[in-house]
Amino acid sequence: MSAVSQFDLLPVAVLDGLNLKPVKGWHAHEAAVGMLLSSYGRLASGDRVRLAKKTSNLFRPRSAHKTPGLDVSGLDGVIAIDTEAQTADVQGVCTYEDLVAETLPLGFIPYVVPQLRTITLGGAVTGLGIESTSFRNGLPHESVVEMDILTGAGVIVTASAEGEHADLFDAFPNSYGSLGYATRLKIRLEKVPRLVALRHVQMADAAAAVKAIEVIAETGEWHGERVDGLDGTAFSPDEIYLTLAHFTDQQQAVSDYTGQQIFYRSIQTRETDVLTMNDYIWRWDTDWFWCSGAFGAQNPWLRRVWPARYRRSDFYHRLVGLDEKLGIVKTLDRLKKVPGRERVIQDVEVPLDQLPRFLEWFDEEVGMRPVWLCPLRTTRAWPVYPLAPGKTYVNVGFWGTVEVPADSEPGLVNRKIEDFVHDLGGHKSLYSEAFYDQQTFDQMYGGAALAAVRRTYDPDSRLSTLYEKAVRNT
Repeated sequence: MSAVSQFDLLPVAVLDGLNLKPVKGWHAHEAAVGMLLSSYGRLASGDRVRLAKKTSNLFRPRSAHKTPGLDVSGLDGVIAIDTEAQTADVQGVCTYEDLVAETLPLGFIPYVVPQLRTITLGGAVTGLGIESTSFRNGLPHESVVEMDILTGAGVIVTASAEGEHADLFDAFPNSYGSLGYATRLKIRLEKVPRLVALRHVQMADAAAAVKAIEVIAETGEWHGERVDGLDGTAFSPDEIYLTLAHFTDQQQAVSDYTGQQIFYRSIQTRETDVLTMNDYIWRWDTDWFWCSGAFGAQNPWLRRVWPARYRRSDFYHRLVGLDEKLGIVKTLDRLKKVPGRERVIQDVEVPLDQLPRFLEWFDEEVGMRPVWLCPLRTTRAWPVYPLAPGKTYVNVGFWGTVEVPADSEPGLVNRKIEDFVHDLGGHKSLYSEAFYDQQTFDQMYGGAALAAVRRTYDPDSRLSTLYEKAVRNT
């Protein structure tokens, strides 16, 4: 079946919200790489190498930069899609929103699509992304066939799991730009139908959720029905739902959570639901999971006049940045006599059997609900984020602030979380603030492997180290 006929078969509801534009092609990509290399050549020999990106999904402070960043303005699209091989060549700063807009009309999606529209493919691979397909497809970097990477030495190399640059390929995930930047990634695509049928299954407690996740991870089914996507929402210790997604072509009426209805609230009130594939992929983006409530976007009266184009994660992220500049929350806290406040925005991976223990501790020490649960399994060992291959972990996501005493040391609550997750044999993602000492950090995040690869590909230390980026915020 040709790409055009697949496109024509898609119902209008599937196409709503897709920002369709032609793929860039190889000539445009080569020109963009040329601009990138030219901008590298303009740097002084002692300047640190960094990207000049307009947006970011990181939640950690960054030092002001006095040197110009690399020009990646032309590296933000899809180069080519091969429907027969089920692969796509994608530029490093292409957002998943733009990538899905190109692949979905052809009947394909990436193996793992992180929840937020403006996460870039290069960002998800050099950082870490996760979603409901991760229990069967691993993390975004595990569907990468090969990458073109600009190294700290200013050379672009093509790295894959085998061959001359396999060491760079293996160490690149979770390196957060400390080993270079991907200019092109060839990824595998998954063929998908038009719709997604959901079941929101309530679990009696965390232990019951663990048993259900274990069954689904092992069999790919729940009570005889195939499970294509699996995540969960824990509203309280005794109100935990697993959302089971079944990809289907069976035509059914679909729900719409891009308008007045809010997806996470439907989990508590509906046992079953149906979404278009596009709306399922971005179901969490419209309200930034549940965090849009902090800005009033879930107030029914305000929501009616809140433009739809501003009900999305990148706009909320900008509001957070605006508050950091203006100090609105700090002013309100002074009026309310709140002694102190700490931002606790983290995603952590804990072994499946340790999930009940973590949630019990989290309720006692942090007290933030809901939290997101996303099971995952890695398909192989990755030195910089060493989860055991084939073992089931659960990503626990929690995003908000907590009140702390006025004289609290910086990162008091976050440090407690780091220590406890470490004790449980887990890890935390590094997109947000981290407080580890360097020895512990290097033990947890492949410090020796990173150092060896840096000696080869960044001999003059033009790039910041992972510790400098993730903990020292340089």
